[in-house]
Amino acid sequence: MPTNRKIKWGILGAANIAVKKVIPAMQLGQWSEITSIASRDLAKAQAASNELNIPRAYGSYDELLEDPDIEAIYNPLPNNLHIEWTVKAAHAGKHTLVEKPISMTVAEALPLLKVRDETGVKIEEAFMVLTNPQWVKTLSMIRDGRIGKVRSVNGHFSYNNQDLKNIRNIRETGGGGLMDIGCYMIFFSRLIFGTEPNRVVSLIDEHPETKTDILTSALLDFPSGQATFTCGTRMTPHQRIQIVGTDGRIELPIPVNAPPDLPLKVFIDDGSDLTGRGIQTLEVEPCDQYTIQGDLFSQAILENKEPPLSLEDSLKNMAVIEAVFRSAKSGKLETPEEIVY
Repeated sequence: MPTNRKIKWGILGAANIAVKKVIPAMQLGQWSEITSIASRDLAKAQAASNELNIPRAYGSYDELLEDPDIEAIYNPLPNNLHIEWTVKAAHAGKHTLVEKPISMTVAEALPLLKVRDETGVKIEEAFMVLTNPQWVKTLSMIRDGRIGKVRSVNGHFSYNNQDLKNIRNIRETGGGGLMDIGCYMIFFSRLIFGTEPNRVVSLIDEHPETKTDILTSALLDFPSGQATFTCGTRMTPHQRIQIVGTDGRIELPIPVNAPPDLPLKVFIDDGSDLTGRGIQTLEVEPCDQYTIQGDLFSQAILENKEPPLSLEDSLKNMAVIEAVFRSAKSGKLETPEEIVY
């Protein structure tokens, strides 16, 4: 790996997650350099450029894609724009890290496979949790049999967002709890079991005005166990994952929004004492998962290797999301769509 080479990145849009979290983190990276940011409002792009010391600001996304110096794009646009601008970026020869969820539907995302193969660019869905050390170590312990055979995964993720004009509460742009945070719960369960669920069943409570899901609970039936989760957008902020096996359990108190400046704790319980005296605590050194995510994608470009998460895997995650939505409407068990590549 060359030590003096950084991938030049451009940012599509000035979304909060980009400005507040991802860009500052990537600017700390060893292999990533943010050189440009674009917004449909030039003043907004210039403000972000000045605040974050980004050299160039553009008043349109097309202008940024035409910049020959940019090698990679971070796409944090609203969910309904993910595919459109990722495809345009690919045709412009830009590798793209696109925010989760990768699309609105499986059908919408399928063309990305052909675009990727025809253009030769790398496209990855930004599930930053995948390469966070707490998850790398947790998955390693599971694969090593630390808690025996996993039988149950239980997850919760909630926040309280009452602003009806917030992008997360607008149905047409892909808002709602399942797309925003429930996708993580599905992603985790698939990672832990290492396969796809055979069927799912769910309940969804929709907001009467926005028609977005504000409370979603689902049961996923895997060949070797079951996963359950609840996600909500009008609840006390809370997140947690419990992984229970035949010989113990693992608990992650902050499985998604890991603070970059504090150590993380992973609890391993052998089940010997219900009062908790059998719990061991694994402490993970502070790190910024967005820095890691950006650098690993940059390394994939520099070394011409596959990024940590494949498009094929992202399509499978979207298939489960769709099945959860279908089950809530049908009131029946639903089978995730089998994707033909």
